Amino acid sequence: MSETSYCLTMILAPTLEEQVLDLLLTAPETSAFTSTSVFGHGANPGDLNTAEQVLGRTRQVQVQLILSRQDADALLARLRQQLPGIGIPFWLSPVLERGMI
Repeated sequence: MSETSYCLTMILAPTLEEQVLDLLLTAPETSAFTSTSVFGHGANPGDLNTAEQVLGRTRQVQVQLILSRQDADALLARLRQQLPGIGIPFWLSPVLERGMI
C-alpha cells in the first residue's frame, strides 16, 4: 500500500505572493505546486479597501501542493520559521486518489 498523499492549501494576500512562492520554489519538500488568483468573500469589512467593500470580495492567491504528511509538516515548520507571524490561513486534506488520465 502506498503512502497517503496530502493536499496543502494556503490562501495568500497578493502582497505575500512573490515571497511565499519564492520560498516554495526553493524548499526541498516541494516538487511542484499550483497558484491561482481567487476572490475571498465574507472578510471583515474593516479589513477591505473601499473598492473591495463595494464589490464584497477581496483578491487573494490560492496555492496548492500535493505532498507526504512528513513533507507537509516540514514545509509548515519552514514557513513558520522563515515567515513568522505572517498570518497565512491553510488546511491539509488527505488525497483519496491521484493519477493521470
